[in-house]
Amino acid sequence: MYIEQAFKNKHEGWRYLVGAIVAFMASQLGSIPLILLVTFKLVSEGGDISQLEDPNKIMTVLESNLTLFLMLLGFAFGLLGLYLMVKYLHKQPFKTLTTSRKKVDWSRIWFSFALIAVFTIVTTIIDYKTNPENYIVQFQPVKFAILSVIAIIMVPLQTSFEEYLFRGYLMQGIGVLVENKWIPLVLTSVIFGGLHYFNPEVDKMGPIIMIYYIGTGLFLGIITLMDEGMELALGFHAANNLIGALLVTTDWTVFQTHSILKDISEPATGFDVIMPVFILYPVIIAIMAWRYKWKSWGEKLFGKVTPPAEPYVVDIS
Repeated sequence: MYIEQAFKNKHEGWRYLVGAIVAFMASQLGSIPLILLVTFKLVSEGGDISQLEDPNKIMTVLESNLTLFLMLLGFAFGLLGLYLMVKYLHKQPFKTLTTSRKKVDWSRIWFSFALIAVFTIVTTIIDYKTNPENYIVQFQPVKFAILSVIAIIMVPLQTSFEEYLFRGYLMQGIGVLVENKWIPLVLTSVIFGGLHYFNPEVDKMGPIIMIYYIGTGLFLGIITLMDEGMELALGFHAANNLIGALLVTTDWTVFQTHSILKDISEPATGFDVIMPVFILYPVIIAIMAWRYKWKSWGEKLFGKVTPPAEPYVVDIS
């Protein structure tokens, strides 16, 4: 089973603490080029250096395609750092951090990706047709082409880092330490949501949006545990961020891009914010459960994580 696989490898608690710290520090190391370029531009143009104290203002100093690339570079470094920790600190095959299946099921990744991509595109088109006054068409072929290359390469690295860290590394690590499933499910969801507290969306929409962030973490954790692997979560997260970056941008989101559309409406702050958590996500879970014949919900979400009766022989070849 997915969490129990961690028992096959070196799984002492201190290893997960060190690994998480190293992955975080690696992501910060990857953010240095962005800070250096922003600082250089502000100094050379006589700008206000105090902007460096506000992460949201940093995003507006450089051209948006360059900013996006440099911002996502930190996540790529973080993913590399996490990979090295799994491989050398835990002596764990990276495949077992991804899935409990014999090999990674790419059809699951593409199914989940297509499901959210189609939904996002269709609902955006409907909203654009229904409320055209809320949008500006800002399509610029050259800038959009550059954006597409950056986003297609870098966004999956960003979303994969977050999924491998929370739904993979910490889900398994906390699970083998507490020997149950619901605690890592709840903790990883709260931590995942909490790290989004500093996004500009929180300033714009208020604390209520934390329900969406934590709820999204809970949704991704549920489909990971029910499906015994991260494939569905990887596909969903990549599609959500990638299609969003290419399709619609605003002046107040963390991704400000040369997308096709720009949303100029005031964001909703009530039921529309939490609707995905209580309506959309349950529908998606139902679709996935039907397609992949999920059973034993109580055991998979709230059951115990049992160490093996006999120690595993770890293959580090």
